[in-house]
Amino acid sequence: MSDAPRLRLGSVAPDFEAETTAGPIKFHDWIGTSWAVLFSHPGDFTPVCTTELGEVARRAPDFEKRNVKVIGLSANGLEDHHKWVADINEYGAKFGPTDVQFPIIADPDRKISTLYDMLDYQDATNVDNKGLPFTVRTVFVIDPKKIIRLTVSYPASTGRNFDEIIRVIDSLQIGDKKRVTTPVNWKKGDDVIVHPSVTNEEAKTLFPEFTIHKPYLRTTPLHVE
Repeated sequence: MSDAPRLRLGSVAPDFEAETTAGPIKFHDWIGTSWAVLFSHPGDFTPVCTTELGEVARRAPDFEKRNVKVIGLSANGLEDHHKWVADINEYGAKFGPTDVQFPIIADPDRKISTLYDMLDYQDATNVDNKGLPFTVRTVFVIDPKKIIRLTVSYPASTGRNFDEIIRVIDSLQIGDKKRVTTPVNWKKGDDVIVHPSVTNEEAKTLFPEFTIHKPYLRTTPLHVE
């Protein structure tokens, strides 16, 4: 098992240096003052991940307008990564213009996968031809302070839902700017929940249109760009 500390929400995302399809990076420096999404893949030329990377490429404007940088990771070397990108762009073109510009980390020795506790130690069948465990398909959302704000791990059989990941980023960013939380199935433009730390007197000023449903449940429209 890995000796890396378990990462939780609120942990500082470990820094690392890596080779990527866009050149060498130092992770914290690469994030800079942006938000970041780090998402891992078990290996290059895998079918589910091929569909995912194409979708992320097509959604680049959605991430950019939220000040989010995206970076993939796969347990292969750069040569395979570049060949895989060509496949992703070719297949993705069936659904819309697809041009993978975001970096993909080369992690053939699984050092970064180990650092982020992304190796599948439990499933004896999820191994490569050397018997090494594949990376679990995990998503990390990291804020500009380098704090982990979301982690999601998907089974190998199920493609990730990037609508949901963007939805959570919207919720986190609004919650950081305003004293609110977001209800079930919330999406940008829907009413939000007034944070419990806000008194009713404060809410009259902060959220003039707020509604009290229960003493502990107050909602308000929130008009944000």
